[in-house]
Amino acid sequence: MKVAVAYPPIESPKGVPLLAQNRQFQYFNNPTFIYPVVPATAATVVAQAGHEVAWLDGIASEQTYSEFVTSVEGFAPDLMAIETKTPTVKAYWRIIDDLKSRFPDMRIVLMGDHVTALPEESLLNCRTDFVLTGGDFDVSLLALVEHLDSGMDLPPGIYYWDDGTVRNTGCFETKSRLGDLPFIDRKLTRWELYAYKNGNFKHTPGTYTMFGRDCWWRRGGGCTFCSWTTIFPKFGVTTVERALDEVGELIDLGVREIFDDTGTFPRGTWLEKFCKGMIERGYRDKVNIGCNMRSDALTEAQYDLMGQAGFRFILYGVESASQSTLDRLNKGTVWDDIKQATYWAKKAGLEPHVTCMVGYPWESYEEAKRTVDLTKELFEKGWIDTLQATIVIPYPGTALYREAEKEGWLRTTDWDRYDMREPILTSPIPDEKVLELTRDLYKSFVNPKFVFRKLASIRSKDDFNYVVTRGGKYIYGHLKDFRLARSR
Repeated sequence: MKVAVAYPPIESPKGVPLLAQNRQFQYFNNPTFIYPVVPATAATVVAQAGHEVAWLDGIASEQTYSEFVTSVEGFAPDLMAIETKTPTVKAYWRIIDDLKSRFPDMRIVLMGDHVTALPEESLLNCRTDFVLTGGDFDVSLLALVEHLDSGMDLPPGIYYWDDGTVRNTGCFETKSRLGDLPFIDRKLTRWELYAYKNGNFKHTPGTYTMFGRDCWWRRGGGCTFCSWTTIFPKFGVTTVERALDEVGELIDLGVREIFDDTGTFPRGTWLEKFCKGMIERGYRDKVNIGCNMRSDALTEAQYDLMGQAGFRFILYGVESASQSTLDRLNKGTVWDDIKQATYWAKKAGLEPHVTCMVGYPWESYEEAKRTVDLTKELFEKGWIDTLQATIVIPYPGTALYREAEKEGWLRTTDWDRYDMREPILTSPIPDEKVLELTRDLYKSFVNPKFVFRKLASIRSKDDFNYVVTRGGKYIYGHLKDFRLARSR
């Protein structure tokens, strides 16, 4: 059977959609492409089962829609699998209807967090044949392919039309055993498309892994705004040995930097064994590692070990400097933990990155301004190196969305507008001020101490490109993303 894993391009004046492997969707003026680990694993699993697979990422390939259609025509798939998110789902409904009119015998399956939350919606609004719910695309997509190819039973979590009625096979199951999965076929999935245009990489080419799915912070259901808790309701992690073997394979491929996109990197004994393995195998001198981390998760000694093991980039979800906001988001952290964590990380030789959000329905301007003040302080002290700022968006399926429905905070359910170009939740802060705060977060690094330290840290061509060339482009692009005069 011929199977295409595809990201059809969306031609929009808003910019390039950051869709694949992304928890918080955004259109970017300066393109960023993130390697989609789970769909890439699905493509690998399906190919290894004996099916012919094509990787058709029209977004990362920077194709026009007509060029993408030509690629589909050339491969002529029997099944096309498309991942979508809330802000792209309506565009993909239109694209699916067009593709079905052009290729009537090709069946299409939609997957991702939005369709997991609202599986029947897409069946009712476009000509897709199946909706695949849950996050383990590697297991469930193969099972769907085997059903279509040889009549095997459909797996749990599939929605489809049957004799004029939408039917389903029950609730999806988390079945992936990460230690048993094959390594991704990076050539098949065109890893080089994502190896350079990514602000997380200082050393290119770079790529992504996911040693865990997705975040071990599960108390009370996890963070209320995170849509990936809906598709990965259970945390799973691969073995340390397999993780190290994958790093070795990527080094052989020529990769110079790896970002592991597990929602929060494994901690404790797992982390310590991984770091020691990086040192013992000599990998620390050949590749840098980045990861997501919670600010309350590690000791100073563990940060020191990470620094010795070749970790460089470490990302913290700060979200807000207001403790009441963190409590309402169920973050489980104390806001000033970030000062201790970034100090220890920086002292160990890592380069911390923080993410912040504004536009909460309960947060005053003064509270939001404290988040800007915190990032300014962290930049001035030299404890963080980079930052990402976003407007909080309540994705369907999340606890935050359910709370917004209950409290009457939602301004609209037009999914096209959930693209972070405007606040979707009611807020005591005017829209113009929310966008201004987002821009202020991006500008919070502008102080003489930080700028001097960054320029003084340049030791190589990679440093120069990261700090000056690419860094400048990304900052300028983000400021344009949140410009006050914006179009929808």
